[in-house]
Amino acid sequence: MLRTVAALMPLSLVAASDPPPANPGPGEIIAAAPKKDWARIPAEDLLVMELAPDVKGKPRRVVIQLMPAPFSTGWVDNIRKLATAHWWDDTAIVRVQDNYVVQWGDPDAEDEVRAKPLPANIAKVPESGYVVGLDAFGEAVADRASEPNPWAGPDAYASTLDFFRGWPLAGNGESVWPVHCYGMVGVGRNLSPDTGSGAELYTVIGHAPRHLDRNIALVGRVVEGIEHLSSLPRGTGALGFYETPEERTVIRSVRLATELAEAERPKLEYLESTSESFVAYARARANRKDAFFNIPVGGADICNIPVPIRKITQ
Repeated sequence: MLRTVAALMPLSLVAASDPPPANPGPGEIIAAAPKKDWARIPAEDLLVMELAPDVKGKPRRVVIQLMPAPFSTGWVDNIRKLATAHWWDDTAIVRVQDNYVVQWGDPDAEDEVRAKPLPANIAKVPESGYVVGLDAFGEAVADRASEPNPWAGPDAYASTLDFFRGWPLAGNGESVWPVHCYGMVGVGRNLSPDTGSGAELYTVIGHAPRHLDRNIALVGRVVEGIEHLSSLPRGTGALGFYETPEERTVIRSVRLATELAEAERPKLEYLESTSESFVAYARARANRKDAFFNIPVGGADICNIPVPIRKITQ
């Protein structure tokens, strides 16, 4: 049975269930979702990255939604400070590795002489910030989330899977953490105990690399313009790093949406993960019975249940 709670929803979505007579597909369920099932993304949680125009002179805007508390709060706070300081202006895309990640930041970050100084108020975040204890969500939610998840098959990386305010999470009965699905944004770092400042970021452009979960901080997700990153030429150096400045794509600016004029701000909303529409959508993703499918699988990887996000048109 699918369990829902106010803030955290264990993904007991995958147990086979009797579909409605029409067997609507995921897209049909999204299209039919009432307005009340959608939640607006606040402007203060949106990061707007403007890349240099493409070869045809077309603008390239990438919009990132920052992760809400209590997840990755130290890094997210740093990112807000970096954006407010306009630190990413004239930095660059430095790495594009096929079926893995696009990475950006200061191309000279490893050069002690040429590296761009960070703002003075950037904090060092401990590795403990990679996960959040269930006690942060309240007793009732923690009790539900600590129960084994009744998936049709076991997950290779976690014992429980959840959605929190539209974000995919994994857990082990004691703590929960965000997962590396397509489009998620993480913080580049050196070897442990370094955890990265948030100045060097990457986004996933391939198969979900969930082996990175709990090893790197996840701070957000690309909600618009991922095509401007995933379509970039692959780097020719080791791990997909660009070997010359000419290969890189310049980042003209990165701003919190609240810094932009009202007319220029992205206006987006997501399908609330506690809504009836999301429950039906997730069931449909896990048990495909619409016309094209002959054999329902009876399960879905959490990254194969992407949270629907759309522009607000009214």
